[in-house]
Amino acid sequence: MSAPAPADDERFPFRQDDLRYRHRTLEVHRESNAVVFCIMDTSGSMDTTKKYLARSFFFMLYQFVSRRYENVEVVFVSHDMEAREVTEEEFFHKGESGGTFVSSGYNKALEVIADRYHPALWNVYAFHCSDGDNFGSDTPRAISAARELCEVCNLFGYGEIKPRGAGFYGSSLLETFKRVEAENFQRVLIERKEDVWPSFKAFLKKEAGGDS
Repeated sequence: MSAPAPADDERFPFRQDDLRYRHRTLEVHRESNAVVFCIMDTSGSMDTTKKYLARSFFFMLYQFVSRRYENVEVVFVSHDMEAREVTEEEFFHKGESGGTFVSSGYNKALEVIADRYHPALWNVYAFHCSDGDNFGSDTPRAISAARELCEVCNLFGYGEIKPRGAGFYGSSLLETFKRVEAENFQRVLIERKEDVWPSFKAFLKKEAGGDS
């Protein structure tokens, strides 16, 4: 048997506002969204000390961006001769062997930006840490991809990590990337923990339009 209908005064009352059409407009504010791309060479030459210095820089960058934007995401891209989007754990603790194609890391970042973080909706910050090793044949591709990243990023930077006392320094990309002539691009050298903060401040000057 069904329950008796409630009396009229027991019914939930409608109000005039309930009868109005509600139009919901989705608004996406770019000033609220930011993504940080952490790009790192994880080939065999990037040892624990170098990864520690890289992690310190990436942490500062994330803290800076988090204070400026409401919604912040982080993307980790590791590369040797090929690039992969990985977890934070894999990024800092999983090493590879073999050579290095820097362009692979940049192109992976560009791929993810195009797929998930359109610059019209996201503020994009990207930084690449490496010890400077790269196949010479990849240099033109690396420079071209770096220029493309500058076009879609608020800030893009390259940090070369060469700890003092580590012996033979090998190759370097610091001079190579002088050819990336963009106002939002910065190159820094990190040799010890004490260099991380000054390097970070120099990197941020680019967004303010200052000189390094």
